[in-house]
Amino acid sequence: MSEALRGRARLKSIVGGSTGNLVEWYDWYVYSAFTLYFAPAFFPSDDPTAQLLSAAAVFAVGFIVRPLGAWIMGVYADRHGRKAGLTLSVTLMCVGSLAIALSPTYAQAGAGAPLILLLARLLQGLSVGGEYGASATYLSEMAGQRRRGFFSSFQYVTLISGQLLALCVLLLLQAVLPAPDLEAWGWRIPFAIGGLLAVVVFYIRRGLAETESFTNVKATASMGSGGWILFRHYPRQAFLVIALTAGGTLAFYAYSTYMQKFLVNTSGFSREAATEITAAALFVFMLLQPVAGWLSDKVGRRPLLIGFGTAGALLTYPIFRTLETASSSFTAFLLALGALVIVTGYTSINAVVKAELFPAHIRALGVALPYALANAIFGGTAEYVALWFKSIGVERGFYWYVTALIAISLLVYLRMPETRRTSEIAED
Repeated sequence: MSEALRGRARLKSIVGGSTGNLVEWYDWYVYSAFTLYFAPAFFPSDDPTAQLLSAAAVFAVGFIVRPLGAWIMGVYADRHGRKAGLTLSVTLMCVGSLAIALSPTYAQAGAGAPLILLLARLLQGLSVGGEYGASATYLSEMAGQRRRGFFSSFQYVTLISGQLLALCVLLLLQAVLPAPDLEAWGWRIPFAIGGLLAVVVFYIRRGLAETESFTNVKATASMGSGGWILFRHYPRQAFLVIALTAGGTLAFYAYSTYMQKFLVNTSGFSREAATEITAAALFVFMLLQPVAGWLSDKVGRRPLLIGFGTAGALLTYPIFRTLETASSSFTAFLLALGALVIVTGYTSINAVVKAELFPAHIRALGVALPYALANAIFGGTAEYVALWFKSIGVERGFYWYVTALIAISLLVYLRMPETRRTSEIAED
């Protein structure tokens, strides 16, 4: 195959993998974007914070099963191929989204309603647990050595695009439906859209090319993949992924998904204004990912991680503290964007950094499982912890919590190797 044809085939695979990733994360984030509207349908209460707390608990439970999904589908992708793992993950997400779209409310089914919501979210958690490792591995292996940081950054471009798409659907529905209709039945629409889009992605992913890394390792009949193999033979890499993820994933969820609730519940903005502010900040944040990924191909991965850790540890508290009393939408946008610019040093390259740590035969599991463990502990609980601090009257404790975790991850960034030079991805 000529270099031009090879480049076009590579680009087609990256675009195809990224498109599926967008729909997966849209389905995942729709829950968070529409929590303000569907929480009363499943968790009746006179206290808005209590409703959000209950919905956030279900959101967090979805993260708890992500390590199980990462384990099952990480092994599956290492044994049967990256394409097979991607196809399985989107199938599970489709079922979970449609289940939420069709779920009865508390008034219709009593305690059965939140139980159905919980089960559907667990299914989505299994899906996303496998999606991250499979897509991170696929994009990193498909990208050439010289542009690996740039192309792998599109995992977060599509991840953010999914979140942004969820917010855009919310803005559209807010514009065409009155709030009572959104709370009564309108919140079902985005979940139905997600389920139908997942069906389209299923067929796209079935047509993707397999990566050269997987094809080569399959031909050599290597030692295989599994949780025992991972932590027995690659414990340093596995625990490094957990440590470098902790502060980054907490910061990402604090600055993005929780930010929308914070602007309403603490700053006092309307739900519509909070959605617009968050969507605008996320749009700019999305555009920054390839720029930072490209920069990592020039200067290395560590400088970006160290930049995030330093700025995050110094500025998280002042940003949230200032947002408490922000009265201007533009001021709130600048502060929210500032926080997202900081975390770009992590989000843009975290996938490729993790993929470069592991050999091909265990790469999907090595990327997915330690990340999912850290994400379950620190990322998925971010909203719940923030709302818990608020419920006991010490909301600023959450700002210090985020600051402390970022500082701990910074220590890891300072000591870790430069993966651009020591990459385990052998194929160009």
